[in-house]
Amino acid sequence: MTIFLYILFGFISGIFGGLGMGGGTLLIPLLTIFLGLDQKMCQGINLLSFLIMAVFSLIIHYKNGFVKTRGIFYIILSGIIFSVLGALTVTFLPSAILRICFGVFLCILAIIEFFKIFKNKKKEGE
Repeated sequence: MTIFLYILFGFISGIFGGLGMGGGTLLIPLLTIFLGLDQKMCQGINLLSFLIMAVFSLIIHYKNGFVKTRGIFYIILSGIIFSVLGALTVTFLPSAILRICFGVFLCILAIIEFFKIFKNKKKEGE
């Protein structure tokens, strides 16, 4: 049953990752809630799976003309710097704190998306 859940969760996160919505947004909660894995381990699993999925998604998006390289250097540079800082910070934090921070992050995303829906509905009604 555990292997089936790993495959199912990989499938779900792969679909969302391929859509560019971030498979980890689902993968981390699925692994912690249903398989009881440690938050830090789930984040590591997510990062490893993300690298592989991102390569294939990038190739497909590039072939379809959806990748623009203008200004990408600044995004990559700041992404590398803050990824290193984030990874170093995580090593000092307990998993419980990370779980709370990730939960708050997901709640904020949900609220933002909720208001976007009503904003778009309001524009359509005008």
